[in-house]
Amino acid sequence: MTGPGRVLVVGDVVTDVVAVLAGPVAPGSDTPAAIRVTGGGQAANTAAWLAGRGRPVTLVGAVGDDDAGRERVAELARGGVDCALAEQEGTATGTVIVLAAEGERTMITERGANLRLTPEHVQTVITSAADACHLHLSGYPLLDEGSRPAGLRALATARGRGLTISVDAASAAPLRQVGPTAFLDWVRDVDLLLVNADEAAVLAGTGEPARQARFLVERVRRVVLKRGGSGALWVDREQTVEVAPARLVPVVDATGAGDAFAAGLLAAWLDGAAPATALRHAGELGAAAVTTAGARPPQVSPPRR
Repeated sequence: MTGPGRVLVVGDVVTDVVAVLAGPVAPGSDTPAAIRVTGGGQAANTAAWLAGRGRPVTLVGAVGDDDAGRERVAELARGGVDCALAEQEGTATGTVIVLAAEGERTMITERGANLRLTPEHVQTVITSAADACHLHLSGYPLLDEGSRPAGLRALATARGRGLTISVDAASAAPLRQVGPTAFLDWVRDVDLLLVNADEAAVLAGTGEPARQARFLVERVRRVVLKRGGSGALWVDREQTVEVAPARLVPVVDATGAGDAFAAGLLAAWLDGAAPATALRHAGELGAAAVTTAGARPPQVSPPRR
């Protein structure tokens, strides 16, 4: 194999309706906002940012047999993402309404066709991708009963092929619903687990970030704990690396910042970068993501491979 190995990204594809609020929500009345409709979904976003970094990437997921699904596939393809997205007949593509204000975002989610992602489709794509070197699994397929078999099959098939594996813990509220014990059993011994501060509290309890990460690294091989403007923490079974706070940038919309962070981290780490360097690249891409509305990189022609 020549050049960088392919990353297989498994998880959700949705349409994001992003409302960047001009002020606090006025319940029962009007709140001015700048509203944008764009592609979203944790896995799709990470795949798009990876493609933007020149990494060969295949997105594995499901869309509906509707205009939204076709639009999502087209925009991802324009960004250089190879799409292995099963079209689910009679089902709508997932939609998320994002309310963004003061550096935070609240998501109202209908996962739609993502819930119908099948283990057979996932296994077929992973098995047939001869140039794949790594699987990145968004946590969302594991967090819902409908898509969980596909998420578990992705992990098992990747292990069987000897790929390295990373998992993004996805979201604190659904993690709390399935329970930390179950989730950590599903992802046991993966090469890399990404969590933010809220997800770390669910999975490892409250406390110092280093303590939380050390608890998690007893279950997985490496942990990256994202701390927003306070930087990030890398803990594996040999070392702890903490980077300086992320550079200060004007925050327009935090949607997709963690997905861009994951892409920057993976692109550097898979190319052999040391943890501190990988974290720095991740922080730079995450900072770039918050300066514009929406969760995807600007549409530019992808670099030649």
